[in-house]
Amino acid sequence: MLFKIPFRNIKRSMRDYTIYFFTLIIGVAIFYVFNAISGQAAMLKLVFVGSEVIHALKTVLSGVSVFVAFILAFLIVYASRLLMKRRNKEFAVYMMLGMSKRRISAILFLETIIVGIFSLAVGLVVGIGLSQLMSAVVAGLFEQDMSSYEFMVSGNAIMLTCLFFAVMYLMVLIFNGAAVTRMKLIDLIHSGSKSENIKARNPILCVVVFLISAAALGFAYYQVGWNSIVIDTNKLRVYIAIGALATFFVFWSVSGMMLRIMSLNKKSYFRGLNVFTFRQISSRINTMVFSMTVICLMLFLTICALAASFTVRNSLNEELRSRCPADASLRYCYYADEGDEIRSRRCGSLEELYRKNGYNLRDGFSEYVDYYLYGDSSFKMSTFLGAHIDDLKKKYANYAYSNDEDIIKLSDYNELMKLYGKETYELEDGQYIMLCDVKDFNKVADVVIKENPQITVFGKTLTSKYDECLDGFIEVGGFHHNYGLFIVPDSVVPDEAEPTANNFSGNYVANDDEGLVQIEKMQQKRNSDVDAKWQKQNPDKIGNVILNTKQDQYRATIGIGATAAFIGLYLGLIFLIACGAILALKELSESIDSIPRYEILRKMGAEEKDISASLFRQTGIFFILPLILAALHSVSGIKFAIRVIDDYEIKGIAESVAITCLMLLIIYGGYFLVTYLSSKNIIKQKD
Repeated sequence: MLFKIPFRNIKRSMRDYTIYFFTLIIGVAIFYVFNAISGQAAMLKLVFVGSEVIHALKTVLSGVSVFVAFILAFLIVYASRLLMKRRNKEFAVYMMLGMSKRRISAILFLETIIVGIFSLAVGLVVGIGLSQLMSAVVAGLFEQDMSSYEFMVSGNAIMLTCLFFAVMYLMVLIFNGAAVTRMKLIDLIHSGSKSENIKARNPILCVVVFLISAAALGFAYYQVGWNSIVIDTNKLRVYIAIGALATFFVFWSVSGMMLRIMSLNKKSYFRGLNVFTFRQISSRINTMVFSMTVICLMLFLTICALAASFTVRNSLNEELRSRCPADASLRYCYYADEGDEIRSRRCGSLEELYRKNGYNLRDGFSEYVDYYLYGDSSFKMSTFLGAHIDDLKKKYANYAYSNDEDIIKLSDYNELMKLYGKETYELEDGQYIMLCDVKDFNKVADVVIKENPQITVFGKTLTSKYDECLDGFIEVGGFHHNYGLFIVPDSVVPDEAEPTANNFSGNYVANDDEGLVQIEKMQQKRNSDVDAKWQKQNPDKIGNVILNTKQDQYRATIGIGATAAFIGLYLGLIFLIACGAILALKELSESIDSIPRYEILRKMGAEEKDISASLFRQTGIFFILPLILAALHSVSGIKFAIRVIDDYEIKGIAESVAITCLMLLIIYGGYFLVTYLSSKNIIKQKD
């Protein structure tokens, strides 16, 4: 009998378990999918992504999984509470028939184990299926093809998922046991007749609070999204706190004035079951102000995490393709230190330096450009910017404004651009072009050039060919790093001018990816050797031989972008599930409590279609209110995220937002639909 009752109860209450099963299965599937990612990345044999990147990704996702496990554990306990509440009268019957609390606990224990094993099995099957699709996502994020793909089941991910599930269900069993111990027969019998004590709020006070809260939100939006170039960390915390408090009071005031506002339109208010519908909605929001606030903020984080993470990834990858037009670039320069005085930057010959250390600089390169940069001690960034320097020091306080500015001959620059496959320029005598790829410097430089287009270098006065600073760079790199470079006619640089840096850029001799990897290893090894020997031989000089390669930038950029995308997707999905599940469970709980009210409506002659329409409106408004406010929050949140990465070309924001909306529609909308159908089933049942 002990084993027969649990199976019978589960079969009879299968429809009541819908949300519970839905949440468990999705939670298990997502947990498995993201813990199997590192194995998928290794399986695809990502050529230019080192094992350290995959290991770092695995470590980060493992840490995030602990946080995810806590969220899912809370959801399952919350769901168990609903199911316990749904069965109060059933437990009362058991107790009246003489069943002990220990036996009731045993029945619940068996039911929980059966449901858990079923959900775990289905969730793992779904997760294994989804993980195969995730392989395509992994390949896309790491920019690899699927030629090495093979069906994979991660034993490690299955073990982690089962362990997480076992710990989570242990918490559920403890909770259920404690709940049964506290049961009282009288409370179980009268559970359906209890109602929450809802205090009416002064509508005038609610309107005032709403207006103040809306103004506070507007202020926080403006400060975070549109005001200053840089937000101090402490100020950002203040604005976040203002936004969170304002969100709470928006829901608090709306719950108090919604019914009054709706009742002003008598024609609409008294149509059909609208009086009942609006009172039900007002009651729900009234009793869930704090929960609605948390859900709204979680939805806000979800939207921002999903949209921003993919945007960051797309932007970084686009920068990588744009900023790495060659396989490698080297830069050799140093400062001679004499006491407390640092002299201007100087350099020797890279080719000669390599030769002294037993290497040929050109080995491994099929094409290359060897060129020099120059500097004039009287021409510095501070000289060029003049009074506008303060506009940049707010954000770039550590930039060396007193250093000599980089100057390059036109012929060297054009030869380099031919290697890069980019635009070349022409200059007449007395002209110059300024290049910069850091947006804030670029904007200020535009103003400076418009006000005073002339500069003086090597004793010659030059006028800007263009009335603005052009976007450009000379060294391979995944990020914007050119704060200012001046292209001048070759004749401007005197023969006796000492170069300030020797640069070398080129493409490797290789026919395939494996060949590129081998040449890269050789280049990294010999450059490290050359630099170490130079440091040892020149203890009185501050400098180095810097090597930047496309593969290095690839590992760093692709790794950062993919990790950001995975974390954003992982947390976004879990937060989305949490929000949908909490709202669904609360709505189902309210539906259980409202069964007598719907029975009264039926006795008064209300048609079933009108009752269903009322329930649909209640559920829809209940789900959409926090989403609307979260969407408003996310506008400033995404704007802030874009400003943080403003130095980079923002790519794919529209696609990221579209993907985010699609996920909201599928998961959040799925919870809404399941909740409505489950609630409809609940209120049709007669106790």
